[in-house]
Amino acid sequence: MIRKSFLSIGMLVAVVAVSVAYAVRVGDAAPDFTGTDSNGKTHRLSEYRGKYVVLEWTNNGCPYTLKHYESGNMQALQKDWTAKGVVWLTVLSSAPGEQGYMNAAQENAYLSKEKASPSAALLDPTGAIGHEYSAKTTPHMFVIDPSGKLIYAGAIDDHPTTELSDVKASKNYVSAALTEAMAGQQVATSSTRPYGCSVKYQ
Repeated sequence: MIRKSFLSIGMLVAVVAVSVAYAVRVGDAAPDFTGTDSNGKTHRLSEYRGKYVVLEWTNNGCPYTLKHYESGNMQALQKDWTAKGVVWLTVLSSAPGEQGYMNAAQENAYLSKEKASPSAALLDPTGAIGHEYSAKTTPHMFVIDPSGKLIYAGAIDDHPTTELSDVKASKNYVSAALTEAMAGQQVATSSTRPYGCSVKYQ
């Protein structure tokens, strides 16, 4: 009985160790991935080596996501940073039948309606990209530097609410990370706890 308990504990430790080993950590190389966007184009992260890349996990049915789109905040971030050469990839990891799932036509219609302008919207219905990055919430933000290293992971800002009025008073961690990194400075806040709705994996 005792031996079985030790075996169970040992197996649990092994599972935890494996999970930790595969967790995405700031300072490590960002996991490469291949994804198809809402226009049918294939994207591979390694193709963007030499550029800053932002990954934005989204769900158009999530009130935390809606906060940033209805206020125009996410669209402004996309427009401002892509104009500076940043590649902004919006990722949809909601599974078919789950909140936030969109096919290509639906996503393109949504982007047009919201006047959003990411570099591309990647459709990830199997959750493959989401699981590679351990994306937990919508939004969940990641910033990758030109060398392919992850330099920020976490919340979009420091106000974990659904209130549109909080946007203007918030510190935007994504903008701060990009501004500091582009100026050759160390990112002051490189990791925060993400907030929002859980990613609706299959």
